[in-house]
Amino acid sequence: MTALPPLPAQPEDTPWPTGDWPRSDLPTNMDRARFQRLMDHAFAATPPADLGETFCVVVIKGGRLIHEQYAASHGPDATCPSWSKAKSITHALVGMLVKDGRIDIHAPADVPEWRQRDDPRRAITLDQLLRMSSGLAFREDYVPEHPSDVIEMLWGAGKEDVAHFAASFPLEHEPGSFWSYASGTTNIVARAAARAANAFGPDFEAFMRERLFGPLGMASPIPKFDRAGTFIGSSFCYCTPRDFARFGLLYLRDGVWDGKRLLPEGWVDYARTPTWQQAGAEEPYGAHWWLGIAGPGSFSANGFEGQYTVVIPDLDMVIVRNGKTSLEMKQNPKKWIADIADCFRTA
Repeated sequence: MTALPPLPAQPEDTPWPTGDWPRSDLPTNMDRARFQRLMDHAFAATPPADLGETFCVVVIKGGRLIHEQYAASHGPDATCPSWSKAKSITHALVGMLVKDGRIDIHAPADVPEWRQRDDPRRAITLDQLLRMSSGLAFREDYVPEHPSDVIEMLWGAGKEDVAHFAASFPLEHEPGSFWSYASGTTNIVARAAARAANAFGPDFEAFMRERLFGPLGMASPIPKFDRAGTFIGSSFCYCTPRDFARFGLLYLRDGVWDGKRLLPEGWVDYARTPTWQQAGAEEPYGAHWWLGIAGPGSFSANGFEGQYTVVIPDLDMVIVRNGKTSLEMKQNPKKWIADIADCFRTA
């Protein structure tokens, strides 16, 4: 396996953005003309057909905010949907419980629906859930006219208790033998985290704010919960773009913030270590983080309709993009982000 690129430390002359973001100009040794063309395209008065609407872009380099741009309808204080970027937030919360010694990701997951002695699902581990390799027969499709378990979970029969809905699916493959991206698995993980913390609904939200959002200075997050008190960690944690960038910086800094380790040692490497995938799988995946969209070693929290928080270790960079891109054009924002990153690699 290829060695993971090192994660850069916060420069000694750069304060942590727990309050305001420290700022800097765009570096001189980059392709500024290309960068400007890409930004002009994304923020054109008429949204371009290949990208759709871009609400905001925030670029962090060396721990400093070097560029931010907003559509007329948005601004620094506007919260944006996370969609599946929330999955990576769920990964962080599990990591904190691992650090506390309250969760073992390699043990069978704490799922009440799977406790019968003859239930083959009882062997599924949190690691397999975090790596989207549980083997559960869950259909991830966002087209309303298609059969879709995720739409039913979020807005239909499963919306009152998303984890129970997801945990009710049978096995389709032996656990660990088949990769299949599924939002239902994240909500099973989110409930397992709540059970480990012995905190649901407002109590779990307080845990999120005390352990993750508060230390990072993330004042804007609005996490959503179902009626059973489970954080809908698959899909719903609204944030401002700058706060999404703070979360990305935590992972770029190996889970350490202002001298304090928030995530267990090795947890970020766990997130960015490739998961085995069968031939033809969508794109490289780690553990609740996607891999490689902005060059080798990059990893990202990706959300429906073009929401991205991209961590790029070799450039000491975080790029946040929120917007509304059609499903047919879903690859284009990834290419656009990769092009933005390349502006800093070639002058």
